[in-house]
This record gives sequence, C-alpha cells and structure tokens, in this order.
Amino acid sequence: MPFVNVKLLESGATREQKAQIIEEITGTLQRVLNKNPENTHVVIEEINPDNWGNRGMLMSELRKETAKN
Repeated sequence: MPFVNVKLLESGATREQKAQIIEEITGTLQRVLNKNPENTHVVIEEINPDNWGNRGMLMSELRKETAKN
C-alpha cells in the first residue's frame, strides 16, 4: 500500500491542481511499480510559510525579500 506525502508551501494551489497532482502520482506508481490505484494514498499538506525555513530564514521572510528584488 503506497502512501505518498506531498508537502507544499501554502501558495494558492487550486483544488483542480491538487487533484491533478494526486492523479499523476497515483498513475506513476501504477505504471512504474504496478501498484493498485485503489491501495494508493496521496496526502497533500500545505505548510504555512512561517513554519518552513530555508537558508536559515523563514520562507515568509524570504518571499518578502524576493518580492523586493
């Protein structure tokens, strides 16, 4: 039973985009590993940028910095 956890920064991904991600990951597991889609679970977690760090900074701060440039 495959379980895939996709973690994304909150960025306004639409319901349709999330559905496409789930469909394509499920399809890849079926094609590559012959996994039954009925037993494949995909979870999308959207993380608040204040709870994600990169380069020693909060992503919310990095986004502000990037927007300035």
